[in-house]
Amino acid sequence: MANDQRRLGIVMDPIESITPKKDSSLAMMLEAQRRGYEIHYMLQHDLRLIGGEAIGRARLLRVQDDLERWYEKGDEKELRLGELDVILMRKDPPFDMEYIYTTYILERAELAGALVVNKPRALRDMNEKVFTAWFSDCTPLTLVTRSMAEMKRFVSEHRTVVVKPLDGMGGRSIFIARHGDSNTNVIIETLTDHGRRFAMAQVFIPEIKSGDKRILIVDGTAVPCALARVPAGDDGRGNLVMGAVGEGRELSARDRHICERVGPVLSENGVLFCGIDVIGDYLTEVNSTSPTGIRELDKMFKLNIAGLLFDAIDKKLG
Repeated sequence: MANDQRRLGIVMDPIESITPKKDSSLAMMLEAQRRGYEIHYMLQHDLRLIGGEAIGRARLLRVQDDLERWYEKGDEKELRLGELDVILMRKDPPFDMEYIYTTYILERAELAGALVVNKPRALRDMNEKVFTAWFSDCTPLTLVTRSMAEMKRFVSEHRTVVVKPLDGMGGRSIFIARHGDSNTNVIIETLTDHGRRFAMAQVFIPEIKSGDKRILIVDGTAVPCALARVPAGDDGRGNLVMGAVGEGRELSARDRHICERVGPVLSENGVLFCGIDVIGDYLTEVNSTSPTGIRELDKMFKLNIAGLLFDAIDKKLG
Protein backbone atom coordinates (compact mmCIF):
# COMPACT_ATOMS: atom_id res chain seq x y z
CA MET A 1 0.00 0.00 0.00
CA ALA A 2 1.31 3.44 -0.94
CA ASN A 3 2.10 5.63 2.02
CA ASP A 4 -0.04 8.44 0.64
CA GLN A 5 -3.13 6.28 0.08
CA ARG A 6 -6.16 7.96 1.53
CA ARG A 7 -8.15 6.13 4.17
CA LEU A 8 -11.91 6.23 4.48
CA GLY A 9 -13.92 5.07 7.47
CA ILE A 10 -17.61 4.33 7.16
CA VAL A 11 -20.04 3.88 10.06
CA MET A 12 -23.18 2.13 8.86
CA ASP A 13 -25.66 -0.63 9.51
CA PRO A 14 -24.45 -4.22 8.90
CA ILE A 15 -23.31 -4.43 5.30
CA GLU A 16 -24.82 -7.92 5.09
CA SER A 17 -28.29 -6.38 5.49
CA ILE A 18 -28.20 -3.82 2.67
CA THR A 19 -29.95 -4.11 -0.70
CA PRO A 20 -26.99 -3.55 -3.03
CA LYS A 21 -28.90 -2.48 -6.15
CA LYS A 22 -30.28 0.60 -4.36
CA ASP A 23 -27.90 1.25 -1.49
CA SER A 24 -26.33 4.72 -1.54
CA SER A 25 -23.61 3.77 0.96
CA LEU A 26 -22.44 1.04 -1.40
CA ALA A 27 -22.39 3.55 -4.26
CA MET A 28 -20.16 5.81 -2.15
CA MET A 29 -17.79 2.98 -1.25
CA LEU A 30 -17.54 1.86 -4.88
CA GLU A 31 -16.57 5.39 -5.88
CA ALA A 32 -14.09 5.72 -3.03
CA GLN A 33 -12.48 2.41 -3.98
CA ARG A 34 -12.30 3.49 -7.63
CA ARG A 35 -10.36 6.55 -6.45
CA GLY A 36 -7.92 4.44 -4.49
CA TYR A 37 -9.23 4.92 -0.96
CA GLU A 38 -8.65 2.19 1.60
CA ILE A 39 -12.03 1.46 3.21
CA HIS A 40 -12.47 0.78 6.94
CA TYR A 41 -15.93 -0.49 7.89
CA MET A 42 -17.41 0.03 11.36
CA LEU A 43 -20.66 -0.43 13.24
CA GLN A 44 -21.74 1.81 16.10
CA HIS A 45 -20.57 -0.68 18.73
CA ASP A 46 -17.06 -0.54 17.25
CA LEU A 47 -16.61 3.08 18.36
CA ARG A 48 -15.40 4.35 21.71
CA LEU A 49 -13.74 7.26 23.48
CA ILE A 50 -10.74 6.73 25.72
CA GLY A 51 -8.95 9.65 27.30
CA GLY A 52 -10.95 11.91 24.99
CA GLU A 53 -9.66 10.18 21.85
CA ALA A 54 -11.98 8.58 19.31
CA ILE A 55 -11.04 4.96 18.63
CA GLY A 56 -12.60 2.48 16.23
CA ARG A 57 -12.38 -1.26 15.70
CA ALA A 58 -12.60 -1.57 11.91
CA ARG A 59 -12.54 -4.21 9.20
CA LEU A 60 -10.82 -3.57 5.90
CA LEU A 61 -13.42 -3.80 3.16
CA ARG A 62 -13.43 -4.48 -0.56
CA VAL A 63 -16.63 -3.85 -2.48
CA GLN A 64 -17.95 -4.79 -5.88
CA ASP A 65 -21.09 -3.98 -7.85
CA ASP A 66 -22.48 -7.48 -7.60
CA LEU A 67 -25.98 -8.33 -6.37
CA GLU A 68 -24.85 -11.66 -4.92
CA ARG A 69 -21.46 -10.80 -3.43
CA TRP A 70 -21.02 -7.10 -2.89
CA TYR A 71 -18.35 -7.07 -0.18
CA GLU A 72 -15.32 -8.88 1.19
CA LYS A 73 -14.18 -8.24 4.74
CA GLY A 74 -10.49 -8.22 5.52
CA ASP A 75 -8.46 -7.99 8.68
CA GLU A 76 -9.73 -6.21 11.75
CA LYS A 77 -7.62 -3.45 13.20
CA GLU A 78 -7.91 -0.73 15.81
CA LEU A 79 -7.72 2.84 14.53
CA ARG A 80 -7.37 6.33 15.86
CA LEU A 81 -10.35 7.78 14.03
CA GLY A 82 -8.74 11.20 13.78
CA GLU A 83 -6.02 9.68 11.59
CA LEU A 84 -8.50 8.71 8.90
CA ASP A 85 -8.83 11.15 6.02
CA VAL A 86 -12.60 11.00 5.87
CA ILE A 87 -15.38 9.27 7.80
CA LEU A 88 -18.82 8.72 6.30
CA MET A 89 -21.56 8.61 8.94
CA ARG A 90 -24.15 6.44 7.21
CA LYS A 91 -25.98 4.86 10.15
CA ASP A 92 -29.71 4.91 9.48
CA PRO A 93 -32.12 6.46 11.99
CA PRO A 94 -33.83 6.20 14.44
CA PHE A 95 -32.34 9.47 15.56
CA ASP A 96 -32.14 8.44 19.20
CA MET A 97 -29.70 9.07 22.02
CA GLU A 98 -27.40 6.31 20.77
CA TYR A 99 -27.17 8.17 17.47
CA ILE A 100 -26.36 11.40 19.31
CA TYR A 101 -23.68 9.68 21.42
CA THR A 102 -22.13 8.42 18.17
CA THR A 103 -21.90 11.98 16.86
CA TYR A 104 -19.96 12.99 19.98
CA ILE A 105 -17.36 10.31 19.25
CA LEU A 106 -17.19 11.39 15.61
CA GLU A 107 -16.79 15.01 16.64
CA ARG A 108 -13.71 14.06 18.63
CA ALA A 109 -12.39 12.39 15.46
CA GLU A 110 -13.17 15.56 13.53
CA LEU A 111 -11.27 17.69 16.04
CA ALA A 112 -8.33 15.30 15.65
CA GLY A 113 -8.20 15.86 11.90
CA ALA A 114 -10.71 13.63 10.11
CA LEU A 115 -13.27 15.08 7.69
CA VAL A 116 -16.62 13.70 8.88
CA VAL A 117 -19.46 13.59 6.35
CA ASN A 118 -21.84 14.89 7.45
CA LYS A 119 -20.50 17.16 10.18
CA PRO A 120 -21.44 15.66 13.58
CA ARG A 121 -22.72 18.92 15.03
CA ALA A 122 -24.98 19.40 12.01
CA LEU A 123 -26.36 15.88 12.41
CA ARG A 124 -27.32 16.74 15.98
CA ASP A 125 -28.71 20.18 15.21
CA MET A 126 -30.56 19.52 11.95
CA ASN A 127 -33.28 17.02 12.77
CA GLU A 128 -34.79 15.79 9.53
CA LYS A 129 -38.30 16.85 10.47
CA VAL A 130 -37.80 19.88 12.71
CA PHE A 131 -35.15 21.60 10.58
CA THR A 132 -37.82 22.44 8.01
CA ALA A 133 -38.79 25.22 10.46
CA TRP A 134 -35.72 27.14 9.25
CA PHE A 135 -37.38 27.29 5.81
CA SER A 136 -41.00 27.85 6.80
CA ASP A 137 -41.60 29.97 3.68
CA CYS A 138 -41.07 26.76 1.66
CA THR A 139 -43.05 24.30 3.79
CA PRO A 140 -46.69 23.45 4.39
CA LEU A 141 -48.00 24.82 7.69
CA THR A 142 -46.35 22.64 10.32
CA LEU A 143 -46.96 22.05 14.01
CA VAL A 144 -44.43 20.45 16.37
CA THR A 145 -45.89 19.76 19.80
CA ARG A 146 -46.34 17.30 22.66
CA SER A 147 -49.86 18.58 23.30
CA MET A 148 -52.62 16.27 22.17
CA ALA A 149 -55.09 19.15 22.46
CA GLU A 150 -53.00 21.37 20.18
CA MET A 151 -52.69 18.59 17.62
CA LYS A 152 -56.41 17.87 17.71
CA ARG A 153 -57.13 21.56 17.16
CA PHE A 154 -54.72 21.56 14.21
CA VAL A 155 -56.53 18.61 12.63
CA SER A 156 -59.90 20.20 13.30
CA GLU A 157 -58.82 23.44 11.63
CA HIS A 158 -57.07 21.96 8.60
CA ARG A 159 -59.25 18.87 8.15
CA THR A 160 -56.59 16.56 6.68
CA VAL A 161 -53.13 16.43 8.25
CA VAL A 162 -50.04 14.24 8.02
CA VAL A 163 -48.77 13.24 11.48
CA LYS A 164 -45.34 11.71 12.07
CA PRO A 165 -42.69 11.07 14.72
CA LEU A 166 -39.54 13.20 14.80
CA ASP A 167 -37.07 10.31 14.89
CA GLY A 168 -38.31 7.89 12.21
CA MET A 169 -37.40 7.05 8.63
CA GLY A 170 -38.69 5.18 5.60
CA GLY A 171 -42.35 6.08 6.13
CA ARG A 172 -42.65 4.28 9.45
CA SER A 173 -45.41 5.55 11.75
CA ILE A 174 -46.59 8.22 9.32
CA PHE A 175 -50.36 8.67 9.47
CA ILE A 176 -52.97 10.75 7.71
CA ALA A 177 -55.31 12.17 10.35
CA ARG A 178 -58.69 13.49 9.25
CA HIS A 179 -61.18 15.57 11.16
CA GLY A 180 -64.09 13.39 12.20
CA ASP A 181 -62.20 10.12 11.73
CA SER A 182 -62.60 7.94 14.82
CA ASN A 183 -58.94 6.85 14.52
CA THR A 184 -57.53 10.37 14.76
CA ASN A 185 -57.46 10.49 18.56
CA VAL A 186 -55.67 7.14 18.71
CA ILE A 187 -53.10 8.32 16.14
CA ILE A 188 -52.36 11.45 18.17
CA GLU A 189 -52.21 9.56 21.46
CA THR A 190 -49.82 7.01 19.96
CA LEU A 191 -47.40 9.46 18.33
CA THR A 192 -47.24 11.80 21.33
CA ASP A 193 -47.23 8.90 23.81
CA HIS A 194 -50.17 10.57 25.52
CA GLY A 195 -48.44 13.94 25.59
CA ARG A 196 -44.97 12.74 26.61
CA ARG A 197 -43.23 12.99 23.21
CA PHE A 198 -42.97 15.68 20.56
CA ALA A 199 -44.50 14.85 17.19
CA MET A 200 -45.09 16.72 13.95
CA ALA A 201 -48.26 17.54 12.04
CA GLN A 202 -48.23 19.05 8.55
CA VAL A 203 -51.15 20.21 6.44
CA PHE A 204 -51.84 17.46 3.89
CA ILE A 205 -50.54 18.15 0.37
CA PRO A 206 -52.84 16.52 -2.25
CA GLU A 207 -49.99 16.45 -4.79
CA ILE A 208 -48.57 13.45 -2.92
CA LYS A 209 -50.50 11.34 -5.42
CA SER A 210 -47.97 12.52 -8.04
CA GLY A 211 -45.02 11.59 -5.85
CA ASP A 212 -42.78 12.65 -2.98
CA LYS A 213 -39.68 14.00 -4.72
CA ARG A 214 -36.28 13.18 -3.25
CA ILE A 215 -33.76 15.80 -4.36
CA LEU A 216 -30.10 15.20 -3.57
CA ILE A 217 -27.88 18.16 -2.68
CA VAL A 218 -24.09 17.81 -2.83
CA ASP A 219 -22.10 20.52 -1.03
CA GLY A 220 -24.95 23.00 -1.47
CA THR A 221 -25.72 22.26 -5.13
CA ALA A 222 -28.74 20.21 -6.21
CA VAL A 223 -28.47 17.25 -8.52
CA PRO A 224 -30.61 18.41 -11.51
CA CYS A 225 -32.97 15.41 -11.38
CA ALA A 226 -35.28 14.14 -8.64
CA LEU A 227 -36.55 10.71 -7.69
CA ALA A 228 -40.34 10.99 -7.38
CA ARG A 229 -41.69 8.22 -5.15
CA VAL A 230 -45.28 7.68 -6.18
CA PRO A 231 -47.42 6.02 -3.49
CA ALA A 232 -48.76 2.57 -4.28
CA GLY A 233 -52.52 2.06 -4.35
CA ASP A 234 -54.30 3.78 -1.49
CA ASP A 235 -51.13 4.22 0.60
CA GLY A 236 -50.37 7.91 1.10
CA ARG A 237 -46.66 7.44 1.85
CA GLY A 238 -44.07 8.25 -0.77
CA ASN A 239 -41.42 5.83 0.47
CA LEU A 240 -39.87 3.10 -1.68
CA VAL A 241 -39.66 0.70 1.26
CA MET A 242 -43.43 1.09 1.67
CA GLY A 243 -44.14 0.11 -1.93
CA ALA A 244 -43.93 3.48 -3.68
CA VAL A 245 -42.75 3.42 -7.30
CA GLY A 246 -39.73 5.52 -8.24
CA GLU A 247 -39.92 7.83 -11.26
CA GLY A 248 -37.23 10.20 -12.50
CA ARG A 249 -38.14 13.88 -12.87
CA GLU A 250 -36.34 17.00 -13.97
CA LEU A 251 -36.34 19.68 -11.29
CA SER A 252 -39.08 22.29 -11.63
CA ALA A 253 -38.52 26.01 -11.15
CA ARG A 254 -40.06 25.69 -7.66
CA ASP A 255 -37.77 22.74 -6.84
CA ARG A 256 -34.75 24.83 -7.84
CA HIS A 257 -35.96 27.74 -5.72
CA ILE A 258 -36.25 25.50 -2.66
CA CYS A 259 -32.79 24.06 -3.30
CA GLU A 260 -31.33 27.55 -3.61
CA ARG A 261 -32.83 28.38 -0.19
CA VAL A 262 -31.69 25.20 1.52
CA GLY A 263 -28.41 24.38 -0.22
CA PRO A 264 -26.23 27.22 1.06
CA VAL A 265 -27.39 26.63 4.66
CA LEU A 266 -26.44 22.97 4.37
CA SER A 267 -23.03 23.81 2.94
CA GLU A 268 -22.34 26.44 5.62
CA ASN A 269 -23.09 23.83 8.31
CA GLY A 270 -20.84 21.11 6.90
CA VAL A 271 -23.54 18.95 5.29
CA LEU A 272 -21.91 17.68 2.11
CA PHE A 273 -24.65 15.20 1.22
CA CYS A 274 -28.35 15.72 1.89
CA GLY A 275 -31.67 14.56 0.53
CA ILE A 276 -34.56 16.99 0.74
CA ASP A 277 -38.15 15.85 0.22
CA VAL A 278 -40.55 17.99 -1.81
CA ILE A 279 -44.24 17.31 -2.35
CA GLY A 280 -45.89 19.55 -4.90
CA ASP A 281 -44.44 22.99 -4.18
CA TYR A 282 -43.51 22.31 -0.56
CA LEU A 283 -40.42 21.20 1.34
CA THR A 284 -41.41 18.51 3.86
CA GLU A 285 -38.12 17.07 5.18
CA VAL A 286 -34.37 17.77 5.21
CA ASN A 287 -32.59 14.40 5.42
CA SER A 288 -28.94 14.76 6.41
CA THR A 289 -28.41 11.51 8.33
CA SER A 290 -28.15 8.80 5.66
CA PRO A 291 -30.06 9.97 2.58
CA THR A 292 -30.66 7.54 -0.25
CA GLY A 293 -31.53 7.76 -3.95
CA ILE A 294 -28.09 7.70 -5.55
CA ARG A 295 -28.36 4.40 -7.37
CA GLU A 296 -31.87 4.98 -8.71
CA LEU A 297 -31.01 8.43 -10.09
CA ASP A 298 -27.66 7.24 -11.47
CA LYS A 299 -29.44 4.50 -13.41
CA MET A 300 -32.31 6.68 -14.66
CA PHE A 301 -30.17 9.62 -15.80
CA LYS A 302 -26.72 8.08 -16.33
CA LEU A 303 -25.22 10.10 -13.49
CA ASN A 304 -22.43 9.48 -11.00
CA ILE A 305 -23.71 11.23 -7.86
CA ALA A 306 -21.18 9.53 -5.60
CA GLY A 307 -18.56 10.95 -7.94
CA LEU A 308 -19.90 14.46 -7.30
CA LEU A 309 -19.72 13.80 -3.56
CA PHE A 310 -16.13 12.59 -3.73
CA ASP A 311 -15.18 15.53 -5.90
CA ALA A 312 -16.35 17.71 -2.99
CA ILE A 313 -14.58 15.50 -0.42
CA ASP A 314 -11.33 15.47 -2.37
CA LYS A 315 -11.49 19.26 -2.75
CA LYS A 316 -11.83 19.66 1.01
CA LEU A 317 -9.01 17.24 1.69
CA GLY A 318 -6.79 19.19 -0.72
